[in-house]
Amino acid sequence: MKRIKIPFLILFVAVSLMSFGVHKFYTAIYQIEFAPKKKMLQITARIFYDDLNEALEAKYHKKTFVGTEKETAEDVVLLKKYLSEKFLIKVNGQAKAMDLHSKEVEDNVLICYLTIKGISKVKTLDVENSIIMEKHSEQQNIIQANFNGQKQSLLLTSDNFKGMLK
Repeated sequence: MKRIKIPFLILFVAVSLMSFGVHKFYTAIYQIEFAPKKKMLQITARIFYDDLNEALEAKYHKKTFVGTEKETAEDVVLLKKYLSEKFLIKVNGQAKAMDLHSKEVEDNVLICYLTIKGISKVKTLDVENSIIMEKHSEQQNIIQANFNGQKQSLLLTSDNFKGMLK
């Protein structure tokens, strides 16, 4: 009888611990590069598209399929609107509009290529990024920037979704 209880107990504990170990990470990475010859900032955003669609649905009360085969032109319009409201950049203290140049999907990640044109010099970048945070408060948006020969980074969270790079 004791031999049956011990393996059962070990199996029960192992299954219980494994169920607690499963955790979804809410993280996105944004790379900002200054291209002085082109006079622009080139931004690459890598966002899990399932989390992004959840956030779009929560904000606009419409089911979206960004990054999937079911994606519609209206989904892309909502994506652009969402990005413009939730991801803001000031260059040298002046707010700048971003253009979604193109996008692609790699596995379950939507890669967005954004640009800000007409930038001749970068002294400071003020970044505000609250993408997905209204849906998942544990979302972390990592900003990696490269300008004036320096690499810098920010970790933005729902408690601190703004930062400055010099």
